[in-house]
Amino acid sequence: MFDQSKVFLGITPTVWTNDDFQSLGDDIGFEQCISEMALAGFQGCSVGHKFPKDPVTLKAALDLRGLRVSEPWASTYFTIADMEARTMASFQEQLAFIKAMGGTDIVVAELGRAVHQQPVSLLPNRPVMNDAEWRLLTEGLNRLGRIARDEGMRLCYHHHLGTVVQSRADVDRLMAETDPEVVFLLLDTGHLLVAGDDPLAMTRAHANRIKHVHLKDIRLDVWHAVQARHGSFFEGVMAGFFTVPGDGVIDFRPILQTLSDHGYEGWLMVEAEQDATQAHPLTYALKARAYLRDVIGW
Repeated sequence: MFDQSKVFLGITPTVWTNDDFQSLGDDIGFEQCISEMALAGFQGCSVGHKFPKDPVTLKAALDLRGLRVSEPWASTYFTIADMEARTMASFQEQLAFIKAMGGTDIVVAELGRAVHQQPVSLLPNRPVMNDAEWRLLTEGLNRLGRIARDEGMRLCYHHHLGTVVQSRADVDRLMAETDPEVVFLLLDTGHLLVAGDDPLAMTRAHANRIKHVHLKDIRLDVWHAVQARHGSFFEGVMAGFFTVPGDGVIDFRPILQTLSDHGYEGWLMVEAEQDATQAHPLTYALKARAYLRDVIGW
């Protein structure tokens, strides 16, 4: 299905620990996390708050286990007054980091007025931008995209629950109003399904702009129960509405086939924010790797 020299399988630390909710997996150390990633058969990972900040130290630990860094995260705040300078500084810092680590992709998401870290019902309270805020965001992303391109990197935008770019309609507008030469899309299957949209349909619509993928599965019955009691994002995570590919309701075969048909090159990242005391990380990492091996053949 994919060219193994151009497509790579990775996993995020959220299967073990969590950056948004740092009490999750707080007893799991950095070395256990990356050792189990390698043991499960993955080639790389994103970075978490327990990872060494020094690229030389981090690279040595990952090299020992045959792992690479897939992407860093950079939050943007273009829709919040007086936050552009901080946004640009953070982006430049993360860009330097991924260059030092030998990567090519930098992931960003606009967190202005985001509610996914707040103790509120998720979907009814997500922020909505007006036209002026859309211009601030898209013009800002175009600037970051040009900076990334000039450094030999790719800017990939992550649509995310509880943020200003959450739904398929939001993604469609973002893609229409940004420069396709410098702003690309990170497809997150789980976030899109919970937002009420079809991951396969969006993959087909934007396959040529998708340059990074987070493979997240959903237990819809759990999500519906959380919504019925007006639960927050954190409550949903703790209840287990996120899980790894092959353990939820999403059929990843046609999604991955569509990407393959469009010549996808880059990272396929398993991701599932979860409570490690309820979902044993290595067990779920192995489950995801077995599922992907069955789907893509390696």
